[in-house]
Amino acid sequence: MFENFDVELLARIQFAFTVSFHIIFPAFSIGLASYLFVLEGLWLWKKDRVYLELFDFWKTIFAVAFGMGVVSGIVMSYQFGTNWSVFSDKAGPVIGPLMGYEVLTAFFLEAGFLGVMLFGRERVGPGLHYLATSMVALGTLISATWILAVNSWMQTPAGFAMNDVGQFVPTDWWAVVFTPSFPYRLVHMVLAAYLTTAFVVGAVGAYHLLKGTAHRRAGTMFSMAMWMAAIVTPLQIAAGDFHGLNTLEHQPAKVMAMEGHFDSHPEGAPLILFGIPDHDEKRVHYAVEVPKLSSLILKHDLNAPMDGLDTIPDELEPPVEIVFWSFRIMVGLGFLMLGIGLWSLWCRVSGTLLTSDWLHRAALTMGPAGFIAVLAGWITTEVGRQPYTVYGHLLTADSLSPISAEAVGSSLVAFILVYFLVFGAGTFYILRLMARLPRDPEPDLGLGPIRASGTTPAAQTEHGGKHGH
Repeated sequence: MFENFDVELLARIQFAFTVSFHIIFPAFSIGLASYLFVLEGLWLWKKDRVYLELFDFWKTIFAVAFGMGVVSGIVMSYQFGTNWSVFSDKAGPVIGPLMGYEVLTAFFLEAGFLGVMLFGRERVGPGLHYLATSMVALGTLISATWILAVNSWMQTPAGFAMNDVGQFVPTDWWAVVFTPSFPYRLVHMVLAAYLTTAFVVGAVGAYHLLKGTAHRRAGTMFSMAMWMAAIVTPLQIAAGDFHGLNTLEHQPAKVMAMEGHFDSHPEGAPLILFGIPDHDEKRVHYAVEVPKLSSLILKHDLNAPMDGLDTIPDELEPPVEIVFWSFRIMVGLGFLMLGIGLWSLWCRVSGTLLTSDWLHRAALTMGPAGFIAVLAGWITTEVGRQPYTVYGHLLTADSLSPISAEAVGSSLVAFILVYFLVFGAGTFYILRLMARLPRDPEPDLGLGPIRASGTTPAAQTEHGGKHGH
Protein backbone atom coordinates (compact mmCIF):
# COMPACT_ATOMS: atom_id res chain seq x y z
CA MET A 1 0.00 0.00 0.00
CA PHE A 2 2.81 2.43 0.89
CA GLU A 3 5.57 1.02 -1.30
CA ASN A 4 5.45 4.05 -3.63
CA PHE A 5 5.65 6.59 -0.82
CA ASP A 6 8.80 8.38 0.33
CA VAL A 7 9.86 6.90 3.67
CA GLU A 8 11.34 10.22 4.83
CA LEU A 9 8.07 12.03 4.18
CA LEU A 10 6.05 9.35 5.97
CA ALA A 11 8.39 9.44 8.98
CA ARG A 12 8.16 13.20 9.14
CA ILE A 13 4.36 13.09 8.91
CA GLN A 14 4.22 10.49 11.68
CA PHE A 15 6.40 12.53 13.99
CA ALA A 16 4.48 15.71 13.15
CA PHE A 17 1.18 13.96 13.89
CA THR A 18 2.26 12.61 17.27
CA VAL A 19 4.04 15.79 18.37
CA SER A 20 1.00 17.88 17.38
CA PHE A 21 -1.18 15.84 19.72
CA HIS A 22 1.47 15.92 22.43
CA ILE A 23 2.30 19.63 22.44
CA ILE A 24 -1.22 20.86 23.10
CA PHE A 25 -1.48 18.98 26.41
CA PRO A 26 1.79 20.22 27.98
CA ALA A 27 1.02 23.74 26.71
CA PHE A 28 -2.29 23.55 28.56
CA SER A 29 -0.93 21.88 31.68
CA ILE A 30 1.96 24.36 32.03
CA GLY A 31 -0.45 27.28 32.13
CA LEU A 32 -3.08 25.46 34.15
CA ALA A 33 -0.60 24.43 36.86
CA SER A 34 0.39 28.07 37.33
CA TYR A 35 -3.29 29.05 37.37
CA LEU A 36 -3.95 26.50 40.12
CA PHE A 37 -1.00 27.95 42.04
CA VAL A 38 -2.55 31.43 41.80
CA LEU A 39 -6.05 30.23 42.73
CA GLU A 40 -4.89 28.44 45.87
CA GLY A 41 -2.70 31.38 46.82
CA LEU A 42 -5.67 33.74 46.52
CA TRP A 43 -7.78 31.40 48.64
CA LEU A 44 -5.16 31.30 51.39
CA TRP A 45 -4.76 35.08 51.25
CA LYS A 46 -8.36 36.26 50.89
CA LYS A 47 -10.17 33.33 52.53
CA ASP A 48 -12.77 33.59 49.77
CA ARG A 49 -14.13 30.13 49.10
CA VAL A 50 -14.81 30.83 45.42
CA TYR A 51 -11.08 30.48 44.71
CA LEU A 52 -10.98 27.11 46.42
CA GLU A 53 -14.03 25.95 44.47
CA LEU A 54 -12.39 27.03 41.21
CA PHE A 55 -9.20 25.26 42.26
CA ASP A 56 -11.08 22.01 42.81
CA PHE A 57 -12.89 22.45 39.49
CA TRP A 58 -9.72 23.03 37.43
CA LYS A 59 -7.49 20.51 39.23
CA THR A 60 -9.60 17.63 37.85
CA ILE A 61 -9.22 18.99 34.33
CA PHE A 62 -5.50 19.43 34.94
CA ALA A 63 -5.15 15.80 36.02
CA VAL A 64 -6.78 14.52 32.82
CA ALA A 65 -4.74 16.84 30.58
CA PHE A 66 -1.53 15.95 32.43
CA GLY A 67 -2.19 12.24 31.99
CA MET A 68 -2.83 12.60 28.27
CA GLY A 69 0.34 14.67 27.91
CA VAL A 70 2.42 11.96 29.59
CA VAL A 71 0.97 9.18 27.43
CA SER A 72 1.37 11.08 24.17
CA GLY A 73 4.94 12.02 25.09
CA ILE A 74 5.95 8.43 25.74
CA VAL A 75 4.60 7.29 22.38
CA MET A 76 6.34 10.15 20.60
CA SER A 77 9.71 9.39 22.19
CA TYR A 78 9.71 5.82 20.84
CA GLN A 79 10.03 7.19 17.33
CA PHE A 80 13.58 8.29 18.07
CA GLY A 81 14.44 4.61 18.07
CA THR A 82 12.07 3.31 15.41
CA ASN A 83 12.17 5.99 12.71
CA TRP A 84 15.12 8.22 13.61
CA SER A 85 17.77 5.88 14.99
CA VAL A 86 20.59 7.51 13.00
CA PHE A 87 19.70 10.87 14.49
CA SER A 88 19.55 9.30 17.96
CA ASP A 89 22.96 7.72 17.45
CA LYS A 90 24.63 10.89 16.19
CA ALA A 91 22.94 13.44 18.48
CA GLY A 92 22.35 11.13 21.46
CA PRO A 93 25.45 12.21 23.43
CA VAL A 94 23.99 15.73 23.56
CA ILE A 95 20.21 15.37 23.66
CA GLY A 96 20.12 12.13 25.69
CA PRO A 97 21.41 13.68 28.95
CA LEU A 98 19.19 16.76 28.50
CA MET A 99 16.08 14.62 28.15
CA GLY A 100 17.24 12.53 31.08
CA TYR A 101 17.56 15.65 33.22
CA GLU A 102 13.97 16.53 32.29
CA VAL A 103 12.79 13.21 33.71
CA LEU A 104 15.01 13.33 36.81
CA THR A 105 14.13 16.91 37.77
CA ALA A 106 10.81 17.97 36.29
CA PHE A 107 8.83 14.77 35.86
CA PHE A 108 9.82 13.30 39.22
CA LEU A 109 8.97 16.62 40.89
CA GLU A 110 5.56 16.73 39.22
CA ALA A 111 4.79 13.07 39.84
CA GLY A 112 5.96 13.24 43.45
CA PHE A 113 3.65 16.10 44.41
CA LEU A 114 0.75 15.53 42.01
CA GLY A 115 -1.01 13.03 44.27
CA VAL A 116 -0.74 15.40 47.24
CA MET A 117 -2.15 18.25 45.16
CA LEU A 118 -5.06 16.17 43.90
CA PHE A 119 -6.02 14.25 47.04
CA GLY A 120 -4.03 15.45 50.03
CA ARG A 121 -5.48 18.72 51.32
CA GLU A 122 -7.31 17.12 54.24
CA ARG A 123 -4.29 14.98 55.11
CA VAL A 124 -1.40 17.46 54.99
CA GLY A 125 -3.11 20.78 55.71
CA PRO A 126 -3.38 23.95 53.59
CA GLY A 127 0.26 25.04 53.90
CA LEU A 128 1.86 21.80 52.75
CA HIS A 129 -0.85 21.39 50.14
CA TYR A 130 0.04 24.78 48.68
CA LEU A 131 3.68 23.70 48.64
CA ALA A 132 2.66 20.63 46.62
CA THR A 133 0.74 22.80 44.17
CA SER A 134 3.71 25.13 43.78
CA MET A 135 6.05 22.17 43.15
CA VAL A 136 3.76 20.82 40.42
CA ALA A 137 3.68 24.26 38.79
CA LEU A 138 7.45 24.57 39.10
CA GLY A 139 7.89 21.08 37.66
CA THR A 140 5.94 21.97 34.52
CA LEU A 141 8.16 25.02 33.99
CA ILE A 142 11.35 23.00 34.54
CA SER A 143 10.07 20.42 32.07
CA ALA A 144 9.51 23.15 29.47
CA THR A 145 13.02 24.46 30.14
CA TRP A 146 14.74 21.14 29.41
CA ILE A 147 12.61 20.31 26.37
CA LEU A 148 13.20 23.78 24.92
CA ALA A 149 16.91 23.36 25.63
CA VAL A 150 16.92 20.18 23.53
CA ASN A 151 15.01 21.73 20.67
CA SER A 152 16.95 24.99 20.79
CA TRP A 153 20.19 23.05 20.47
CA MET A 154 18.80 21.37 17.35
CA GLN A 155 17.86 24.82 16.01
CA THR A 156 21.07 26.68 16.93
CA PRO A 157 23.63 24.01 17.91
CA ALA A 158 26.57 25.08 20.07
CA GLY A 159 29.07 23.68 22.57
CA PHE A 160 29.90 20.46 20.70
CA ALA A 161 32.53 18.74 18.59
CA MET A 162 32.32 15.81 16.17
CA ASN A 163 34.08 12.58 17.15
CA ASP A 164 35.65 10.02 14.82
CA VAL A 165 32.37 8.17 14.16
CA GLY A 166 30.37 11.29 13.31
CA GLN A 167 28.65 11.84 16.65
CA PHE A 168 27.96 15.21 18.28
CA VAL A 169 29.96 15.23 21.51
CA PRO A 170 29.40 17.98 24.12
CA THR A 171 32.43 20.12 24.91
CA ASP A 172 30.68 22.87 26.91
CA TRP A 173 27.41 21.99 28.63
CA TRP A 174 26.64 25.63 29.41
CA ALA A 175 26.84 26.42 25.69
CA VAL A 176 24.77 23.32 24.87
CA VAL A 177 21.94 24.35 27.20
CA PHE A 178 22.10 28.12 26.73
CA THR A 179 22.27 28.26 22.95
CA PRO A 180 21.73 31.62 21.19
CA SER A 181 18.03 30.92 20.59
CA PHE A 182 17.20 29.25 23.94
CA PRO A 183 16.10 32.26 26.06
CA TYR A 184 13.91 33.67 23.29
CA ARG A 185 12.27 30.33 22.58
CA LEU A 186 11.71 29.54 26.26
CA VAL A 187 10.01 32.88 26.99
CA HIS A 188 7.93 32.65 23.81
CA MET A 189 6.74 29.12 24.60
CA VAL A 190 5.93 29.73 28.28
CA LEU A 191 3.96 32.86 27.44
CA ALA A 192 2.16 30.88 24.73
CA ALA A 193 1.22 28.26 27.33
CA TYR A 194 -0.13 30.93 29.67
CA LEU A 195 -2.19 32.50 26.89
CA THR A 196 -3.49 29.10 25.80
CA THR A 197 -4.75 28.43 29.31
CA ALA A 198 -6.10 31.97 29.74
CA PHE A 199 -8.30 31.69 26.66
CA VAL A 200 -9.56 28.25 27.67
CA VAL A 201 -10.43 29.54 31.15
CA GLY A 202 -11.96 32.65 29.61
CA ALA A 203 -14.04 30.57 27.22
CA VAL A 204 -15.37 28.39 30.04
CA GLY A 205 -16.21 31.46 32.10
CA ALA A 206 -17.89 33.10 29.11
CA TYR A 207 -19.89 29.93 28.40
CA HIS A 208 -21.35 29.86 31.90
CA LEU A 209 -21.99 33.61 31.94
CA LEU A 210 -23.94 33.25 28.70
CA LYS A 211 -25.90 30.34 30.21
CA GLY A 212 -26.64 32.40 33.30
CA THR A 213 -25.29 29.78 35.72
CA ALA A 214 -22.59 29.93 38.40
CA HIS A 215 -22.21 33.67 37.95
CA ARG A 216 -19.75 34.23 40.76
CA ARG A 217 -17.40 31.41 39.81
CA ALA A 218 -17.77 32.12 36.10
CA GLY A 219 -17.28 35.84 36.58
CA THR A 220 -14.18 35.31 38.69
CA MET A 221 -12.47 33.02 36.20
CA PHE A 222 -13.51 35.19 33.24
CA SER A 223 -12.11 38.30 34.90
CA MET A 224 -8.82 36.58 35.74
CA ALA A 225 -8.51 35.22 32.19
CA MET A 226 -9.13 38.62 30.62
CA TRP A 227 -6.48 40.21 32.86
CA MET A 228 -4.04 37.59 31.55
CA ALA A 229 -5.07 38.26 27.95
CA ALA A 230 -4.71 42.01 28.33
CA ILE A 231 -1.33 41.89 30.06
CA VAL A 232 0.44 38.88 28.55
CA THR A 233 -0.56 39.24 24.89
CA PRO A 234 1.43 42.47 24.36
CA LEU A 235 4.38 40.83 26.13
CA GLN A 236 4.07 37.82 23.83
CA ILE A 237 4.03 40.01 20.72
CA ALA A 238 7.16 41.78 21.94
CA ALA A 239 8.83 38.44 22.79
CA GLY A 240 7.92 37.14 19.34
CA ASP A 241 9.55 40.18 17.75
CA PHE A 242 12.81 39.58 19.66
CA HIS A 243 12.62 35.89 18.77
CA GLY A 244 12.22 36.82 15.11
CA LEU A 245 15.29 39.04 15.20
CA ASN A 246 17.28 36.22 16.78
CA THR A 247 16.03 33.80 14.12
CA LEU A 248 17.08 36.21 11.37
CA GLU A 249 20.59 36.20 12.80
CA HIS A 250 20.96 32.44 13.23
CA GLN A 251 18.45 30.88 10.80
CA PRO A 252 17.99 33.40 7.98
CA ALA A 253 16.46 30.86 5.57
CA LYS A 254 13.57 30.31 7.99
CA VAL A 255 12.82 34.03 8.09
CA MET A 256 13.02 34.25 4.29
CA ALA A 257 10.39 31.50 4.08
CA MET A 258 8.23 33.15 6.75
CA GLU A 259 8.35 36.45 4.87
CA GLY A 260 7.93 34.87 1.43
CA HIS A 261 11.11 36.54 0.16
CA PHE A 262 12.16 34.47 -2.83
CA ASP A 263 14.24 37.36 -4.16
CA SER A 264 16.77 39.55 -2.41
CA HIS A 265 15.89 43.21 -1.83
CA PRO A 266 18.96 45.46 -1.89
CA GLU A 267 17.01 48.63 -0.98
CA GLY A 268 14.38 47.58 1.52
CA ALA A 269 12.16 44.50 1.58
CA PRO A 270 8.35 44.68 1.56
CA LEU A 271 6.17 43.04 4.18
CA ILE A 272 3.95 40.57 2.35
CA LEU A 273 0.70 40.41 4.26
CA PHE A 274 -1.01 37.78 2.13
CA GLY A 275 -0.42 35.90 -1.08
CA ILE A 276 0.06 32.45 -2.55
CA PRO A 277 3.71 31.31 -2.46
CA ASP A 278 4.83 29.28 -5.46
CA HIS A 279 8.06 27.42 -4.79
CA ASP A 280 8.38 26.25 -8.40
CA GLU A 281 8.09 29.74 -9.90
CA LYS A 282 9.95 31.38 -6.98
CA ARG A 283 7.34 34.07 -6.40
CA VAL A 284 4.27 34.97 -4.34
CA HIS A 285 1.15 35.24 -6.48
CA TYR A 286 -1.43 37.95 -5.71
CA ALA A 287 0.83 39.44 -3.05
CA VAL A 288 -0.63 42.14 -0.81
CA GLU A 289 2.40 43.94 0.55
CA VAL A 290 3.58 47.06 2.33
CA PRO A 291 6.77 48.45 0.74
CA LYS A 292 9.94 48.29 2.86
CA LEU A 293 8.08 47.40 6.06
CA SER A 294 9.84 44.04 6.44
CA SER A 295 13.23 45.80 6.51
CA LEU A 296 11.89 48.24 9.11
CA ILE A 297 10.59 45.44 11.35
CA LEU A 298 13.57 43.11 11.03
CA LYS A 299 16.43 45.62 10.74
CA HIS A 300 14.82 48.85 11.97
CA ASP A 301 15.76 50.60 8.73
CA LEU A 302 13.39 51.16 5.80
CA ASN A 303 16.20 50.82 3.26
CA ALA A 304 18.12 47.97 4.88
CA PRO A 305 18.97 45.24 2.33
CA MET A 306 17.38 41.81 2.89
CA ASP A 307 18.64 38.57 1.40
CA GLY A 308 16.16 36.23 -0.23
CA LEU A 309 15.99 32.52 -0.94
CA ASP A 310 17.85 33.18 -4.19
CA THR A 311 21.01 33.25 -2.06
CA ILE A 312 20.43 29.67 -0.85
CA PRO A 313 20.73 26.43 -2.87
CA ASP A 314 17.32 25.01 -3.76
CA GLU A 315 17.98 21.77 -1.89
CA LEU A 316 18.56 23.70 1.36
CA GLU A 317 15.41 25.82 1.19
CA PRO A 318 12.61 25.09 3.70
CA PRO A 319 9.09 24.38 2.37
CA VAL A 320 8.00 27.98 1.85
CA GLU A 321 4.27 27.38 1.43
CA ILE A 322 3.87 25.71 4.82
CA VAL A 323 6.07 28.12 6.77
CA PHE A 324 4.55 31.19 5.09
CA TRP A 325 0.99 30.29 6.12
CA SER A 326 1.68 28.79 9.54
CA PHE A 327 3.52 31.97 10.50
CA ARG A 328 0.57 34.13 9.42
CA ILE A 329 -1.90 31.97 11.31
CA MET A 330 0.17 32.34 14.48
CA VAL A 331 0.58 36.10 14.11
CA GLY A 332 -3.05 36.63 13.12
CA LEU A 333 -4.30 34.77 16.18
CA GLY A 334 -1.90 36.73 18.35
CA PHE A 335 -3.42 40.02 17.23
CA LEU A 336 -6.95 38.63 17.68
CA MET A 337 -5.97 37.77 21.26
CA LEU A 338 -4.68 41.31 21.71
CA GLY A 339 -8.02 42.61 20.43
CA ILE A 340 -9.93 40.51 22.97
CA GLY A 341 -7.64 41.73 25.74
CA LEU A 342 -8.12 45.40 24.81
CA TRP A 343 -11.87 44.89 24.42
CA SER A 344 -12.02 43.37 27.89
CA LEU A 345 -10.19 46.38 29.33
CA TRP A 346 -12.74 48.69 27.75
CA CYS A 347 -15.60 46.63 29.15
CA ARG A 348 -13.93 46.51 32.55
CA VAL A 349 -13.61 50.28 32.67
CA SER A 350 -17.19 50.77 31.46
CA GLY A 351 -18.53 48.25 33.99
CA THR A 352 -19.82 45.73 31.43
CA LEU A 353 -17.17 43.00 31.67
CA LEU A 354 -19.65 40.47 33.07
CA THR A 355 -22.71 41.64 31.15
CA SER A 356 -21.38 42.09 27.59
CA ASP A 357 -22.78 39.13 25.68
CA TRP A 358 -20.78 40.07 22.57
CA LEU A 359 -17.50 39.95 24.50
CA HIS A 360 -18.52 36.62 26.01
CA ARG A 361 -19.35 35.18 22.60
CA ALA A 362 -16.03 36.38 21.21
CA ALA A 363 -14.14 34.88 24.16
CA LEU A 364 -15.99 31.59 23.75
CA THR A 365 -15.10 31.51 20.05
CA MET A 366 -11.44 32.20 20.90
CA GLY A 367 -11.25 29.30 23.36
CA PRO A 368 -9.20 27.03 21.02
CA ALA A 369 -7.12 29.92 19.65
CA GLY A 370 -4.16 29.27 21.92
CA PHE A 371 -3.88 25.64 20.84
CA ILE A 372 -4.05 26.59 17.16
CA ALA A 373 -1.45 29.33 17.63
CA VAL A 374 0.89 26.94 19.45
CA LEU A 375 0.59 24.38 16.67
CA ALA A 376 1.11 27.04 14.00
CA GLY A 377 4.17 28.36 15.81
CA TRP A 378 5.59 24.86 16.24
CA ILE A 379 5.07 24.14 12.54
CA THR A 380 6.83 27.40 11.66
CA THR A 381 9.74 26.46 13.89
CA GLU A 382 10.16 22.85 12.84
CA VAL A 383 9.32 23.02 9.14
CA GLY A 384 11.36 26.21 8.85
CA ARG A 385 14.40 24.28 10.09
CA GLN A 386 14.20 21.84 7.18
CA PRO A 387 16.02 20.20 5.51
CA TYR A 388 18.01 19.76 8.75
CA THR A 389 17.40 17.95 12.02
CA VAL A 390 20.47 19.62 13.56
CA TYR A 391 20.54 22.95 11.77
CA GLY A 392 23.46 23.32 9.41
CA HIS A 393 25.05 20.00 10.45
CA LEU A 394 22.75 16.98 10.02
CA LEU A 395 20.23 16.61 7.21
CA THR A 396 16.83 15.07 7.87
CA ALA A 397 17.42 12.64 5.01
CA ASP A 398 20.57 11.43 6.80
CA SER A 399 18.79 10.97 10.14
CA LEU A 400 16.40 8.17 9.17
CA SER A 401 16.40 4.60 10.38
CA PRO A 402 16.86 1.84 7.77
CA ILE A 403 13.13 1.18 7.70
CA SER A 404 10.61 0.52 4.94
CA ALA A 405 7.84 2.85 3.84
CA GLU A 406 5.30 0.08 4.49
CA ALA A 407 6.32 -0.15 8.16
CA VAL A 408 6.15 3.60 8.71
CA GLY A 409 2.91 3.99 6.76
CA SER A 410 1.07 1.18 8.54
CA SER A 411 2.14 2.43 11.97
CA LEU A 412 1.04 5.95 10.96
CA VAL A 413 -2.44 4.66 10.14
CA ALA A 414 -2.53 2.83 13.48
CA PHE A 415 -1.45 6.00 15.31
CA ILE A 416 -4.17 8.05 13.60
CA LEU A 417 -6.91 5.57 14.54
CA VAL A 418 -5.78 5.07 18.13
CA TYR A 419 -4.98 8.74 18.79
CA PHE A 420 -8.32 10.02 17.56
CA LEU A 421 -10.10 7.35 19.61
CA VAL A 422 -8.16 7.73 22.86
CA PHE A 423 -7.39 11.44 22.88
CA GLY A 424 -10.71 12.27 21.27
CA ALA A 425 -12.43 10.55 24.18
CA GLY A 426 -10.16 12.34 26.66
CA THR A 427 -10.86 15.71 25.08
CA PHE A 428 -14.60 15.01 25.07
CA TYR A 429 -14.39 14.17 28.78
CA ILE A 430 -12.54 17.43 29.51
CA LEU A 431 -15.22 19.39 27.63
CA ARG A 432 -17.89 17.63 29.68
CA LEU A 433 -16.09 18.61 32.87
CA MET A 434 -15.85 22.21 31.71
CA ALA A 435 -19.60 22.30 31.09
CA ARG A 436 -20.39 21.19 34.65
CA LEU A 437 -19.28 24.15 36.72
CA PRO A 438 -21.20 23.86 40.02
CA ARG A 439 -23.98 26.39 40.50
CA ASP A 440 -23.59 29.22 42.97
CA PRO A 441 -25.66 28.83 46.11
CA GLU A 442 -27.32 32.14 45.19
CA PRO A 443 -27.31 34.36 42.08
CA ASP A 444 -24.25 36.60 42.17
CA LEU A 445 -22.15 38.46 39.62
CA GLY A 446 -19.81 40.06 42.11
CA LEU A 447 -16.61 38.79 43.66
CA GLY A 448 -17.86 39.36 47.16
CA PRO A 449 -20.94 37.92 48.83
CA ILE A 450 -24.26 39.68 48.12
CA ARG A 451 -26.16 40.66 51.21
CA ALA A 452 -29.60 39.14 51.66
CA SER A 453 -31.34 42.48 51.43
CA GLY A 454 -34.06 41.77 48.92
CA THR A 455 -31.92 42.91 45.97
CA THR A 456 -33.55 42.18 42.64
CA PRO A 457 -31.76 40.09 40.00
CA ALA A 458 -31.51 43.18 37.77
CA ALA A 459 -29.88 45.16 40.53
CA GLN A 460 -27.50 42.27 41.24
CA THR A 461 -26.50 42.25 37.60
CA GLU A 462 -25.86 45.98 37.68
CA HIS A 463 -23.84 45.59 40.86
CA GLY A 464 -21.68 42.83 39.35
CA GLY A 465 -21.15 44.71 36.10
CA LYS A 466 -20.03 47.96 37.74
CA HIS A 467 -18.18 46.81 40.81
CA GLY A 468 -17.45 43.08 40.63
CA HIS A 469 -14.45 43.20 38.35
